Amino acid sequence: MSKRGFTTAILHSDRSKPIEHGSLHKPIHTSVAFGYADSRDLAAVFQGEQAGYAYGRQGTPTTTALEEKITGMEQGVATVAFGTGMAAIASTILALLRAGDHLVSSSFLFGNTNSLFNTFELMGISVSFVDATDVAQVSAALRPETKMVFVETIANPRTQVTDLEAIGELCKTRGIVYFVDNTMTSPYLFLPKRVSASLIINALTKYIGGHGNALGGAVTDTGLYDWARYPHIYDNYKKGDASKWGILQIRKKGLRDVGASLAPEAAHHLAVGAETLALRMERTCANALALAQFLETHPKVARVYYPGLESHPQYARAKKLFRASSGLFSFELAEGIDCFDFLNKLENVVSSSNLGDNRTLAIPVAHTIYFEMGAERRASMGIADSLIRISAGIEDTDDLIADFGRALGS
Repeated sequence: MSKRGFTTAILHSDRSKPIEHGSLHKPIHTSVAFGYADSRDLAAVFQGEQAGYAYGRQGTPTTTALEEKITGMEQGVATVAFGTGMAAIASTILALLRAGDHLVSSSFLFGNTNSLFNTFELMGISVSFVDATDVAQVSAALRPETKMVFVETIANPRTQVTDLEAIGELCKTRGIVYFVDNTMTSPYLFLPKRVSASLIINALTKYIGGHGNALGGAVTDTGLYDWARYPHIYDNYKKGDASKWGILQIRKKGLRDVGASLAPEAAHHLAVGAETLALRMERTCANALALAQFLETHPKVARVYYPGLESHPQYARAKKLFRASSGLFSFELAEGIDCFDFLNKLENVVSSSNLGDNRTLAIPVAHTIYFEMGAERRASMGIADSLIRISAGIEDTDDLIADFGRALGS
């Protein structure tokens, strides 16, 4: 078959394998148990000698169909789906790192991920938080015991853009696992494989699912890392192609042992949502840019943070790496304007903690998702008390601009 485009490949991926009754979608398989007429087949599946399903916690035909979609989008070799994006990150690190290991992470990090990494520190995995917009700071933080570097493509909420290419080269040279969170960009805007990522995390709840109706996460192995050189692969997973050892261990020691499984109903919602990813991203990115440009010149806005603006410190990098600069941006109101009063005046924008929805969402960052961090940590990340994060949706652009104008009093 000839090479297909991004959306065409997603739309027809289920049909690449036979589906009963001619269905266009992979059905929702709700069974958690799978029976075999020959008990030897059951044993072979458990031992990894034969393809099949053993127990729903480790996957179902419905979650497999979604995993194959994500693998295709990211041009990887295999994917493991989880119940949430946070479960995907936590389970992967639990599967691959041990007490005494060292992790280097971007300091411009999603609040829950920051909290998780602090928990891992209490368990004996040391973490160094650095400014990942500069590869020199990542390099300076590396130690002999460093096993992984974790970054986000575009930081949430201040939109700093990681020095993705240079860090990829650094990790490749040093033999370090390069774990890239692609949630803010999605596989449509950016392929982390092109910057030598080893593993890619996508919070499927966000842009890939798109409709705010299902939680999910996924980790994709790009096939670029040589797992034969990784010291923490268990002997019983060292079978067959070494390029699959890492993802096998993530599935077994992460998904199976932790039990952060993706339900088949949610997997189906996410798979259907993924079909329109490219179409939605085109509109949401266009809306984000239009709103950011409008707000940047407004007298009641102090500053706007969006990589699509020439005023952004990493504008040139974002333009080079990404198809567009995502649908997320943030801004600070001018002094004296109450962020809650402003948000309450918006009519077509929902005050909500999610992002990547079809609807435009807004949240006062310091008072909600970053409140637990404390004022000192927020200040180190550049998060002002007046900072508002916007996740642009697919509404009519003129309606959104008019809504923000009314709320600002102009």
